[in-house]
Amino acid sequence: MRSTDHTPVRVGVFGLLGSGNLGNDGSLEAVLGHLRAEHPEAVVDALCGGPEAVTARYGIPATRLHWYRGEYRTASRAGAVAAKGLGKVVDAFRTAAWVRRHDVVIVPGMGVLEATLPLRPWGFPYALFLLCASGRLTGTRVALVGVGAAPIGNRATRALVRWSARLATYRSYRDTLSRDAMRATGVDTAHDEVYPDLAFALPVPQADTPPDSPGTVCVGVMAFHGSDDDRARADEIHRRYLEGTTRFVRTLVEEKRPVRLLTGDECDTPVVAAILDAVDSPLVTAAEAASLADLVKETAAADAVVATRYHNLICALKAGTPTLALSYAAKSDALMAQMGLGTYCHPAREVDADRLLAQFRELEGRSAELRRTLAERNLAVAQRLEHQFTALTAALFPAAGRIRSHAHAHLQQETP
Repeated sequence: MRSTDHTPVRVGVFGLLGSGNLGNDGSLEAVLGHLRAEHPEAVVDALCGGPEAVTARYGIPATRLHWYRGEYRTASRAGAVAAKGLGKVVDAFRTAAWVRRHDVVIVPGMGVLEATLPLRPWGFPYALFLLCASGRLTGTRVALVGVGAAPIGNRATRALVRWSARLATYRSYRDTLSRDAMRATGVDTAHDEVYPDLAFALPVPQADTPPDSPGTVCVGVMAFHGSDDDRARADEIHRRYLEGTTRFVRTLVEEKRPVRLLTGDECDTPVVAAILDAVDSPLVTAAEAASLADLVKETAAADAVVATRYHNLICALKAGTPTLALSYAAKSDALMAQMGLGTYCHPAREVDADRLLAQFRELEGRSAELRRTLAERNLAVAQRLEHQFTALTAALFPAAGRIRSHAHAHLQQETP
């Protein structure tokens, strides 16, 4: 650490934050909550996808992640291709300059080491590599905290992800599958720990009283087109997902069940519109959630939840509501197993409305039992996340960790 006892620690947060993905922003919110509670002296800013949104919402200065504003648009004209290429060079210098101004940079959660959704190697994987390499060159500690990882087919993406992980000062993962995936790429994970997703650390907001049965069913939808390896049949995968989900919603409406559609990213809005248009019933409404806290409130007030997005699942499980996953990646299966609902997963690539309905009815039949299970698992999750933040302090804020350890030892000596 370059800072002294008289100089506030300079902390940067990095990622696709403020870009419309509620899960990413929830991970940021959890880390900011920890920093403000345990390290109030720290000076925090961000290098992120949506700097204006991050500054407005969280009150910290923020810088745009990419110099070229069209980074995530397809470049077809020569001018756009040239601008995007120039942006890669400019970003190398911009990232290094930003990193060197900090003592610590934290990448809060997110699936930054995976490609379970369509992803180009020279987009975010390249940006993450620049971050971690800059940290090594400038002596800034870079921490990948509670991140997701998965096997990656694309060779260039896999190489960038592997080197990013190797160059980071600290790594922890949100599930064992993630750690195993990085070990398989050749990363030494002997000292890397696994903790629950950072979003579980967010406070649970006060929820409305659940309605009398039969009550609302929350259905979390997603603009799902398969993984990075499924580009050739992305349209077919999306069509099957949308048709199966729509049929499931229509059956619930025919049974006079209110359905509340949830999203987790701005790109999911067309899916909501398509279902509303296809079912055309006042029993189907769309939630306007602006944060994970909003999603927790929505799911807490429901009788049951069926959801696709990973952080929709986390919100429902954290709320203690019986949940069925439309699983699009192994991370969803692992999360459901961790929370005691491993049998309630259905493949998002092949939604079979009849089988989904059968699973849903079984889920509701065990509602009271599953709510007790979730209450127990949430207590265990909270304890593990306390360990995560303690480990993070020890790794990145050694002076604060020593002060806390001495205080704890002194207190034990004084205790009769």
